[in-house]
Amino acid sequence: MNDGLDTKALLRLMAWLSPAFPIGGFAWSGGLERAVADGLVGNAADLEDWLSTVLLRGALWNDAILFCEAWRQAENEDALADAAALGLALAGAAERFSETLSLGKAFVAAASAWPHPMFERMPADVPFPVAVGCIAASHGVPCAQALAAFLHAAVSQAVSAGIRLSVAGQAEGVAIVAALEGLIDDLSQRAASTGLDDLGGATVQAEIASLRHETQHSRLFRS
Repeated sequence: MNDGLDTKALLRLMAWLSPAFPIGGFAWSGGLERAVADGLVGNAADLEDWLSTVLLRGALWNDAILFCEAWRQAENEDALADAAALGLALAGAAERFSETLSLGKAFVAAASAWPHPMFERMPADVPFPVAVGCIAASHGVPCAQALAAFLHAAVSQAVSAGIRLSVAGQAEGVAIVAALEGLIDDLSQRAASTGLDDLGGATVQAEIASLRHETQHSRLFRS
């Protein structure tokens, strides 16, 4: 595959990771709603800290590694099935499991508008990062650039959730996305050279927030 991102690949990447792509990402917060309810995230600075930590040491770091593994194994049906199973097993809460599986299945269904034999190799139950990584590889999108777009979309969605939860305003949200740009770039370059042995996390509060959200009485989001 080419190192550069040609126009057709860029257009597809923009479509797949657009907020308008019909996967229902707006319905999930990844435990952020509970973190706000528990006072762990109360303002824009807290939200930026929360997201940078999840990127570096939490679920998004593991998603990045799974994304890259799926990208590398896009033509290996057995390896893809193993990556998908591992990604689902790593979900630390029932809602996290539902989130990554729901988004993964919805992404595959929507992305099938761009036909490719790869869809026949993908497992029926596929977590979100594995789905996007595999599909990006199959359409010739370079790994680091595809991953950067994936992580940028994840951060943007989380910031949007934070705005809806009233911990940040629109201008503050844009500033958070801008502030995390360098971190996303660095992480995307590093993750592209990692393997499954690099999986792991240390975001205990985030995992607890995801678990506690399951019993939250009043909520806007499904996770």
